[in-house]
Amino acid sequence: MGPEEARSPAAFGRTVPAVAENVAPLRHAVVRLAERSGVDEDVATDLALAVGEACANVVVHAYPPGDIGPLILHAEVLEEEIRVHVSDQGRGMTPRPDSPGLGLGLPLIANLADHLEISDGPGNIGTVLMMAFRLRRG
Repeated sequence: MGPEEARSPAAFGRTVPAVAENVAPLRHAVVRLAERSGVDEDVATDLALAVGEACANVVVHAYPPGDIGPLILHAEVLEEEIRVHVSDQGRGMTPRPDSPGLGLGLPLIANLADHLEISDGPGNIGTVLMMAFRLRRG
């Protein structure tokens, strides 16, 4: 656990370096939080994929090559949904002709989540991605 963390039965938060090794532990922690709240199995699968994509976007796109900044994640269960905020303090949402990705991450997240918002971070530094998932479908 990093120095910036929060845990409760209904919330999880952590700030870690934006490196690939930190993506899976964050993804697993969010899924465990949702499972404690009775999430449907298919929702848990979608949640895991979306959180992994959002965190990977920070690792790959938020900071210039060679720089490592923070990856900030906060998840909270509110009534019948889980809301996950993934943010960074990087260069924001700017086009990158040298992008190593295929550009499919955000459309995938939009298709998996029940709600998605992307905004500038505080003071126009970085990006905040908020996604929400109903815990149960149907």
